[in-house]
Amino acid sequence: MKKLWFPVLAVVSFAACKNDGQQNTTAKMDYPAIPVSYPATATEDVKDDYFGTSVDDPFRWLENDTAANTEAWVKSQNVVTQDYLGKIPFRDAVRDRFEELFNYPKYGAPYQVGEYYFFSKNDGLQNQSVLYRQKGLDGAPEVFIDPNKLSDKGTVAISIAGVSSDDKFLTVSRSEAGSDWSEIQVYEVATMKQMPDVLKWVKFSGGAWWKDGFFYSRYPEPAKGTELSGNNMNHWVYYHKLGEPQSKDKLIYKDDKNPSYYHNAQVTEDEKHLFIYAAPGTDGYAVLHKDLNTDGPIKTLFEGYKNKTSVVHNIGNKVLALTDIDAPNYRLVEVDLSKPDKANWKELIPESENLLEGCSTGGGKLFASYLEKATNRIYEMNYDGTGKKALTLPGLGSAGSPGGKESHKSLFYTFTSFLYPPTIFKYDVASGQSSVFQETKLKFNPADYVENQVTYTSKDGTPVTMFVVHKKGLKMDGSNPCQLYAYGGFNISLTPSFSTSRIMLLENGGVFAMPNLRGGGEYGEAWHKAGMLMKKQNVFDDFIAAAEYLIAEKYTTKERLGISGGSNGGLLVGAAMTQRPDLFAVALPAVGVMDMLRYHKFTVGKGWIPEYGSSEESAEMFNYLKGYSPVHNLKPGVKYPATMVTTGDHDDRVVPAHSFKFAATLPAGAQRRQPRAHPHRNGRRARCWQAHFQGD
Repeated sequence: MKKLWFPVLAVVSFAACKNDGQQNTTAKMDYPAIPVSYPATATEDVKDDYFGTSVDDPFRWLENDTAANTEAWVKSQNVVTQDYLGKIPFRDAVRDRFEELFNYPKYGAPYQVGEYYFFSKNDGLQNQSVLYRQKGLDGAPEVFIDPNKLSDKGTVAISIAGVSSDDKFLTVSRSEAGSDWSEIQVYEVATMKQMPDVLKWVKFSGGAWWKDGFFYSRYPEPAKGTELSGNNMNHWVYYHKLGEPQSKDKLIYKDDKNPSYYHNAQVTEDEKHLFIYAAPGTDGYAVLHKDLNTDGPIKTLFEGYKNKTSVVHNIGNKVLALTDIDAPNYRLVEVDLSKPDKANWKELIPESENLLEGCSTGGGKLFASYLEKATNRIYEMNYDGTGKKALTLPGLGSAGSPGGKESHKSLFYTFTSFLYPPTIFKYDVASGQSSVFQETKLKFNPADYVENQVTYTSKDGTPVTMFVVHKKGLKMDGSNPCQLYAYGGFNISLTPSFSTSRIMLLENGGVFAMPNLRGGGEYGEAWHKAGMLMKKQNVFDDFIAAAEYLIAEKYTTKERLGISGGSNGGLLVGAAMTQRPDLFAVALPAVGVMDMLRYHKFTVGKGWIPEYGSSEESAEMFNYLKGYSPVHNLKPGVKYPATMVTTGDHDDRVVPAHSFKFAATLPAGAQRRQPRAHPHRNGRRARCWQAHFQGD
């Protein structure tokens, strides 16, 4: 992957880190400012008319990510950035300490496939986790696929996309350099042999097995040169028969009237039913149903597109469905496929004051996962919702629900928090007891730190919760560097998670803060809707109020406060730093959605219209988007926070054009604070969708 670092950034004052893994008591150090001279960026006379308003777009040419002049511009920016970063006196110490902290084995929870268990493992510093299998829980692990050997630079990522019902075959999704494009391959479980089946131009799809093949979703092959920036259309569902070429795959479902919609397939464990999720974008979708026993027609089961309903499991002709219909915090209902009208639904788990985040099944049991103040609670139940009992978790944090086939006796889940590294637990279905299966060993002592949850008040009086993590006994006198990180969108919930990079901040007297902004999913659909479309400003207000709270409570000062976020969180950082440039010392927008007037014109950006709205739909929406669009709100003469913009050249979700144009506009028209620097990781990892349609 090419390195795409952009105009340099700033810093919180870090101490030189010791290499003994112990708490660092070295005094914070400072160093002389390093002068930076940015290369000029060419402009062109481009204007767009929106409902009678003319908008300049002088850096439109940077949208062409494959053009020679764009590549030359990137190289010139990288020369400046790398020259600057290379002069930081304590950069090597920071890198060495981070490498030491990060260098520990990392495991993924096992999943049973017949007599084998599959799991991922990274020895410590491998670019990609390796997929292993072992026979039984006591068998010797053996490498199934090592993606690090699939490319020279370790930029190929793999994941299991599906398992055949007879446990003989795996579908494996392979993607390169962080792109959303993936290639589906098939492996035989017993022999570990790769089959000749290779499916291309796949995006946002699993492999839903049925009989001797599987359903999957793909786009048509894009025109050459547009693979990473072109507008993706016609995401149709196909059926692939094992052993046949992709050219013979059968088209199962298409929607010519709505070529921009996403479509994903799901097959029930008993292989009797196919469900197709049809989504205009990242919020709300319809569910279609096909009876596979009778090869029946495809019919609408749940209407779109104002709600979200997903099938959890089926018992014959009845399905268990998680839905927000008449329940913003979600509920679980039983739906008879022969009479699916809402009047005939049977409620199994009613809506409660806490978000019913998800449901899973395994071992003949149902597992309901709740979010209570952005931390997980998990309960085992019978399929009818009776027999509820809580799983004992190690504390307040994040846990995935156990899941597997009905025949499985042992299930697995992972628990983590800010100070509790990911630990895998085995759940015995018969006894209902959990036990540690795989524990993480670290080179620091979590007992030296504390994680709290506070509540502050946003601009309009709304209470917002925030996690705050720091060293025990840290003096709250305003002298502490602080990283404020958030997301605030697409119904995505931010819950406690472990990060070694944060440990380096904490052990040097820093504070990490993560608020649960409106627009996220932590408090249900109402919380989400309060931060989308023409209420998006609530998200920025919540974030700004979090910063003001941290300063008022003397966790930090504005001179030591840095803000960070990626994707929709990058938009958040861009909007916050343009609206309140006085409030932050450092801004780290990563892969941000920075041009809110044109985001929908690239790859899958149109799928975010239900979340953001479109500049083309009305004058009112255009004016609202332009009012916070980061690219359009940078002003000459303003002292913005020292800023580093990062993106990735294979990011075909939030295309690099957003970051290019923001980076070009910032030095061209804004007087900036003297920057200092701290290294920020380059590029972007591929991400999986949550539920069916995770947004950015």
